[in-house]
This record gives sequence, C-alpha cells and structure tokens, in this order.
Amino acid sequence: MSKKPLTEADLLKMSEKDYMNAAQLEFFKTKLLALKADLLMHANETTEHLRENVLVPDPADRATIEEEHALELRTRDRERKLLKKVEQSLLSIESGEYGWCEETGEPIGIPRLLARPTANLSLEAQERRELRQKLFGN
Repeated sequence: MSKKPLTEADLLKMSEKDYMNAAQLEFFKTKLLALKADLLMHANETTEHLRENVLVPDPADRATIEEEHALELRTRDRERKLLKKVEQSLLSIESGEYGWCEETGEPIGIPRLLARPTANLSLEAQERRELRQKLFGN
C-alpha cells in the first residue's frame, strides 16, 4: 500500500525533528522536477516561436515583433538561470545538503523552501548577503 504524497500543509505541520527526512526530500525533489520540466517546455516553445519567420513589410509591425522576441529572450534567460539553480538543488538533495544554509549550516526552513525551492541560504543569511551587495556592490 503506497502512502499518499505529502501536501504543503502536511509539511508545515511536521515537527523540527522531521526536518529534511526522506518524505520531505521526496516532496521537494518532485516539486523541483516539475519546475524543471516546465522550464524546459517553455524553452522549447520559445525556440519554435523564434524559428517562425514572419515577413512583415510594415516597419512598425516588424519593430513590435522584434521587441516581443527580445522580451521573450530575456524571460528565457532568467528561466535558464533558474534551471541551473533547480539542477543544483536536485544535486544537493542527492548529496544530503538540501535544506541547509550554505553559509551557516542552519536549516533554511520549510516555509522558505516552499516559497523558493531553490533557496540555498537561510532568510537571515540571504538578507545579510543582499545588504552587503547593496553597501559594497557585487
């Protein structure tokens, strides 16, 4: 008899001692794999869309189409970066490091991982990093 998959509500109800147990890791692995599949599908759609050569004699229409393509490419670039983070998160599940802050070693926390499954820093460590970037640049 197979158990039903965990829901977000189930995860939030679990105790701290259950943090990153096998069921939680499986939940996030499934979530990350679905996100990866979605990103790859969008990338394929963009490739097909950009291959469509539409000859438009009107310069204004052509400019509009070029701007739409540029916007689509910027979106895909952000998704490409997200895909890399998804793949890194999947590797960290395999290595047993998923859910733990890269900077402090503390738990990242279920609520944060639900909101951003690719998070690799605790909220406090992320805020410190953003403050340093704001103060000192990159």
